[in-house]
Order: sequence, then C-alpha cells, then structure tokens
Amino acid sequence: MVVEYASKGLIGVMTPQANTTVEAECWTLLLPHMSLINARLTSEKDTIEARLVDYTTKFGAVAGQFANAPVVSIAAACTGASYLIGAEKEAQILDAVEAARGVPFLTAALCSVAALRQMGARRIALLTPYPAALNELSTGYWEGHGFEVVAKAGPALETEAFHPIYAMAAGGVLRAYEDLSDSGADAVLMLGTGMATLRPILAGRLRGLLPAVSCNLALVWAAHQGKRWDALDNANLAKWLAGDHWAPRLDALFPENF
Repeated sequence: MVVEYASKGLIGVMTPQANTTVEAECWTLLLPHMSLINARLTSEKDTIEARLVDYTTKFGAVAGQFANAPVVSIAAACTGASYLIGAEKEAQILDAVEAARGVPFLTAALCSVAALRQMGARRIALLTPYPAALNELSTGYWEGHGFEVVAKAGPALETEAFHPIYAMAAGGVLRAYEDLSDSGADAVLMLGTGMATLRPILAGRLRGLLPAVSCNLALVWAAHQGKRWDALDNANLAKWLAGDHWAPRLDALFPENF
C-alpha cells in the first residue's frame, strides 16, 4: 500500500506524555518520502521512575492506537524505561508487541546498542540528563550489553521548569559533549529522548569532537529499516551521524540558537 506522504515507509512512534523533543527530532531525521504517526504514553504515577515502568506495561495497548495503519515498525521513544525493567523483561515485551502487531517493535535503548555496535564503539561516554539514581541503573544497562562506560557528564537539570529534562537547552548539551571528548571513549552516547541533541551532534562534528550518537537518532535510523533491533544493518549510519540528509532540514525548521 502506498501512503501519499510516506511512499518509502511509515513509522509508528510512541512518545512519553510531556516529551517536547521526540517529535521535533524525529520529523527532522526522517529520510525523504518517509513519515511517522505518533501516540502518547501516559501515566499518573508521581515519580519519573514509576512513570517509566508504567509506560512499559502499556506498550501493547498504545501500539494498538496505530490500528491498521501500514507502519513498517513501531518505535518506543523512551530510553529510561529499559534500565528499570532490565534486558530480559525488555526482550519479552518486544516479542509480545511484535507478535500482536506483526511488525518490529523497537526501543530507543536497544537501537542505541545497535548503533554503537555498528560504529565499532566499545568504550563509551554517557552524556546524560538523568538524576543520580537513574544514572546508576543506566550504567549497568550499557555494561550488560558489553560496553565499558568510561565517563559520564551532563547539563544541569532545569529543576524549576515544567520538566527537568525536557527543558534542557542544546547549548548545555554541547558543553557536556566537549567535556566528554577528552574521556578516552570511542564514542559519546547522548541519552534520553527528551534532551535536544541534533544541533550538538552537528556542532561536535565540525569541532572534531568524539563521534556521537543520540537515542533519537539511533531510533529513527533503526525504525526506517523495518527490522528487529538485532537484525539491523549499517544502513549508511555514518551519513546519518554526519547529518547528510537532515542537517538542512534542521536549519530550516529550527535555526541555530546557541
């Protein structure tokens, strides 16, 4: 079936309820002739950690919002949940959603694992927006997938904003990226789908900083392939990281502001 605005593929994206970054970055990153439809993950839990776990219990139901739309994959744009439920539970959920929907189901965390492996990275530095407790769980998750976490840094949490992560400015992300480029890592992984990362990735490349990938970039790169996370191929990842197809769109939609 050909979709007018998605002749090369339609992606279903699931976004945390107050996240203001996922849709903007995903629209920017899409390849030409691809499109997305979005569904919101919602929770009434009163802590970040509780909300993240609650989202995972609703992945199947929220994926059902896409109904019979001809999506090639469904992408959960929520990284932190994977740390809290663990790799075994994450794999069980992937299998269940894929069986129910008939298309690959991807999490931002597992797509980041796949991208780092395609980059040949073993020693990684984490550019993290998380509070300390979630940072600790995050480290264990990446180490469980065979990476050595050699450094962590991040912009200050905007504690007075509507959400401490989603309000982070790209300028602070770039400064943390600069700090991590002396860490001896093979690559920098920019965590959290709510943190603005596209402008820092481009700026870092121009300044000769360490190679970097963000969870949103990894998610869209993976989702367009229409494959399970563990069957992804390189698919021009280097060009994605360089911004070959999306940098002009970023400049047009969101002119540089730092």
